[in-house]
Amino acid sequence: MGIRFTFLAITLLAGPFCWGQGADRINRDQNPTTIIGPRNLPLYDGAQELLAGNNAEGVRLTHEGLLLASGRREREAGLSNLCAGYIKLQLYDKALTYCDMLLASNDRSWRGFNNRAVIYIMTEQWEKAEQDLIHGEALHPGAKTMKVARAMYMDAVHPVAPEIEIDDRQRLENEQKDQQ
Repeated sequence: MGIRFTFLAITLLAGPFCWGQGADRINRDQNPTTIIGPRNLPLYDGAQELLAGNNAEGVRLTHEGLLLASGRREREAGLSNLCAGYIKLQLYDKALTYCDMLLASNDRSWRGFNNRAVIYIMTEQWEKAEQDLIHGEALHPGAKTMKVARAMYMDAVHPVAPEIEIDDRQRLENEQKDQQ
């Protein structure tokens, strides 16, 4: 009984490891390759430059990365980053082009709606900004960047008058004394 139990335990515990080492796997793994880091380095570096505030370099690298984009996800990330980069450079017409390309590719990209809303806010196209904010908020409610864009819109369209009253009596008394 003890030998059977030992054999069963060894088979159950070690068996899967041995079976995973089939001849096809061993032959395939003769020259293993490890990929560490991003697949599209210019796209990644462009995003990092944009985050660091190096907007012109970020846009340049993102253009390079967009040429190398493999797949829809990389392409959309590149378009979104170009839109944001051109906004940061205050080149709103170019930014709008890339936002429109992104939204034509993926009409569920809340970042595309967010970026385009910012363009419309900066160019005082309030109705278009409101529509894009509504679309973006519906796609990703609670997104921090959507909240920031909404705040920018509200500050521009419905500014709040400060309700602070400053007591200038002491300053006025000092000015009157200086004049005498």
